[in-house]
Amino acid sequence: MDLSKILSISGKHGLFKVVSQLKNAVLVESIIDQKRFPAFAHEKISSLEEIAVFTATEDKPLKDILKAMYEKQEGKPGPDVKSDNKVLQAFFQEVVPDYDTERVYVSDIRKIIGWYNLLAENNLLDFTEKEEGKAEEKAPEPAETAEEPVKESPKKRKAAEVKEETSEPEKKKAPAAKKKSKPDQS
Repeated sequence: MDLSKILSISGKHGLFKVVSQLKNAVLVESIIDQKRFPAFAHEKISSLEEIAVFTATEDKPLKDILKAMYEKQEGKPGPDVKSDNKVLQAFFQEVVPDYDTERVYVSDIRKIIGWYNLLAENNLLDFTEKEEGKAEEKAPEPAETAEEPVKESPKKRKAAEVKEETSEPEKKKAPAAKKKSKPDQS
C-alpha cells in the first residue's frame, strides 16, 4: 500500500488518489465518486504518508495505525464515524493504546476511522504487498549489478574518454600557470 499517492485536501470530503502531475497542480481522483479535478498549491494538501498521531513516547505514523486497525478488524470496516464519542475513543484506545489523549481530539479519531473505513471499503488497504515488494526489490539487485556493466559499458567508456580528454589539458595548463607566476614574482 502506497499512502504517498493518497491525499487529504482541506475543505474537501474524503480522500483522493493522485492521477498525474500538472504544470501548477496535481490531478486527483476522488475515492468516493471517482470524479477528477485539479488540486492547486494554495489548497492544503496532505499525503497520508506524512501524517502521524501523537503518542506518549513518539509520533506514530498513520500507516502503522491503519495496519493495526486492519489487523483488529480483519480487513472489515471499523465503527461508524457517527457513533458516540466514547465508542470511537474506546476503539482507538484498543488500536493505539498509548495515544496522547490531550493532543489527539475526538475529531481526529473520527477522521482517521473515516479514512480507514473509506480505504477498506475500496480495497486500498493491502499490507502484504509492501512486504513482498521489499523481497522482490532485494532479489533483483545482484542480477541488475551483473547486467549493468555489460549494457552500459559503451556509454561508460565514452563518458570516461570525454573525461580523460577534458582533464588532460587542464592538468597541462595548471603547471604552466604556476611556472608563469614564478618568473613574474622574481
